[in-house]
Order: sequence, then structure tokens, then C-alpha cells
Amino acid sequence: MARIALFISLITFPLMSFATPKTWLDTSFVKRAFLEVALKNEYSSGDKPLVKWQQPIKIWVKHKVADQILHDELVDAHLLHLQKITGHSISRVSTRKHANVIWIFTRESLWQQDISQEIGKDALKHIHGAICTASYRVSVKNKDIVRATVIVPVDQSRAHGKLLACIVEEITQVMGLPNDSQLAYPSIFNDRTPDDLLSPLDVVLLKLLYEPSLKSGMSKSQVSDQIDILLVQYQRDGILKNAVNVSRSAPLWKILE
Repeated sequence: MARIALFISLITFPLMSFATPKTWLDTSFVKRAFLEVALKNEYSSGDKPLVKWQQPIKIWVKHKVADQILHDELVDAHLLHLQKITGHSISRVSTRKHANVIWIFTRESLWQQDISQEIGKDALKHIHGAICTASYRVSVKNKDIVRATVIVPVDQSRAHGKLLACIVEEITQVMGLPNDSQLAYPSIFNDRTPDDLLSPLDVVLLKLLYEPSLKSGMSKSQVSDQIDILLVQYQRDGILKNAVNVSRSAPLWKILE
């Protein structure tokens, strides 16, 4: 199967103080944010086709560092929330051969080696200033995501106070929302957002992505037409208003309390 790859990294920026507007209630804002986050990526210009998973996501986690119990707890909590929001099947598997997502907790001294081995040497040119990274591969034929990799150097991400952000953002982006954008706020796809967990806007973006009417390979105009229809339904059914509750129901919030 021919595949193309996309690389994603979390880069730190100084945080700025913003009032938090309820942007997820504004359908025009949500639409613009979705088109920016889902149909663009930071390493090439222009609009891309929509990509998402069709097959169940099966994740194998390799630990090259200590604190395995903590890392597993954080991963499992976030995966449970992603599955609840999207309705897509996401599970952990015990062997690498049964996985389509390889997730490695490593250390900074091994990070470049792990990236070269798991993603490819070309990915090294994208990690300047990054503290963790991810990549996914899509089928050229239908644009379904078929494999992904997440690599988190724990010592490096902890040094920046971003271990939780790496866990949340990298696996969320390989769901099919690859681009960071200043047009999405508050959002984990905006590096100036102070919170590390999914915002109400992120909840809406993820739910939209996994609506059956949005299909892999759709163009910007096709996606735009469907988003208009879906957001009318979301507004009417109270989904936009309830996004705050869904965001705050994240199992990770309970762990952090």
C-alpha cells in the first residue's frame, strides 16, 4: 500500500495572558478553526484533503524510562476521553505486532535515535525547538490514516513542564487534526493556550472530525458544506453548549484534582 507521512511536533512558546472567549459557541469561528486545524499542516503550504482513521486504533506503548504506572494512567485516561468524544474504537494492545500506533516514552539522549528508527531520518529536520513529536501515515488511495507514531522524551518534556501536554496533544493530533493554528483558541492546537487538556473547542473539533458525513479524502469545499450542516445540528441540539461539560468530564481532570 502506498502511503504518505506527516510529522507533528510540540514546540514551546512563551504564554500570553488572554481572556478566554467562548469561541466554541460561535459556529463561524468553529468552522474556520476546523478548516485550519484539519486541512492544513505546518510543514507544507496549501489545503490538504481530510484525513481520519477508519480502522480501530490499537496502541502499543513502550517504556524506556521509569514511572511506567503514572504514564500508563495518563495515557489510558486520555484515550478513554478521546473514544468517548469521537465514538471511534481506541484500545491498548500488549504486543507491537498487533498495533497500528507505536507510542514510545523515551529520554532526550535517545530521542533522535528513536525518531530515526520509528519515523525516519527525514523527521529529524522537523524537531528543532520541539519537545515531543508524532507522525502518521495515510493511504494514498483513500486518505485514511493507517499507522502512527508518538515519541515523548520524558526528561525533556518534564523540564519544560509539558509532559501532560505532550501526551494529550500528540495522540490527539494523529487522530487527524495535524495543524497548530493561532486561529484556534482556546485549543491544544494553539501553543499559546494555557491549559494542557482538551478545551471545549477541541471537543467540538474532534466530534466533527469523526462524524460519518465527513470522509477521508474530502476537499475543503466538500468539508465546508458538511460542516455548515453539522454545526446547525450541533447548535440546535445543544452540543456546542455542552462542550464545556464534556471537556471538564475528562478522566485526566480527576487525576489532576
